[in-house]
Amino acid sequence: MNRINQKLQEDKKILSIYFSAGYPNLNDTLQIIQDLEKNGVDMIEIGLPFSDPLADGPTIQASSTQALQNGMTTQVLFDQLIAIRKTVSIPLVIMGYFNPILQYGVESFCQKCAEIGIDGLIIPDLPVDVYAEEFKATFEKYGLKNIFLITPQTSDERIRFIDSVSDGFIYMVSSASVTGSSAGFGSVQENYFKRIADMNLKNSQIIGFGINNAETFNQATQFAKGAIIGSAFIKHLTENGVDSIGKFVKSIR
Repeated sequence: MNRINQKLQEDKKILSIYFSAGYPNLNDTLQIIQDLEKNGVDMIEIGLPFSDPLADGPTIQASSTQALQNGMTTQVLFDQLIAIRKTVSIPLVIMGYFNPILQYGVESFCQKCAEIGIDGLIIPDLPVDVYAEEFKATFEKYGLKNIFLITPQTSDERIRFIDSVSDGFIYMVSSASVTGSSAGFGSVQENYFKRIADMNLKNSQIIGFGINNAETFNQATQFAKGAIIGSAFIKHLTENGVDSIGKFVKSIR
């Protein structure tokens, strides 16, 4: 069974952390992943830096730009992760845009992910219809879960289609804004969380965007299986360095 599915079966709320590979320094990737697992994080999203990150707010954009300047590429990331499964056992997901994957070759990319031990991919600009028609068979061939995003504006019909195509979790975007722009959840967002929970989808939901502390993590996970923190963690890395990861995780739960 895929590690994502195994983790989703555990009787706990999942804390997933996102960071940009190659930031703050090119060779920090491995230490960040290992320290996150050591401090009790349940799943990690490894950001593959891209020059035009549509959904990302200024914090993640800045880290992505710095990572590219540091020399991060798809191949460098694969080289860094080649032996990751000797030291890390939690689910690892690569989050990136479709252009670098297309340039690398979709099947070659998926094959490399499988060799390394990547469990899934989040590709915000790959439409679910295109995935279902053109790439689903390739992803499944290599045992990769493709994770789709929904927003408060996504129709129920579209959500149910995404649910039918998915076999992992659904990434539930808390608002229509970019990452890192929210300072908490109001009644509108809580009503959205509850509406999706009441749809009784077959796939678990994990909420992202606007999760930045213990309060917002607890708010989000009242209605979902887990929550994803990205911008707040990257800010912490920027201000405190990679040796302070334990302090950040302990501040969340």
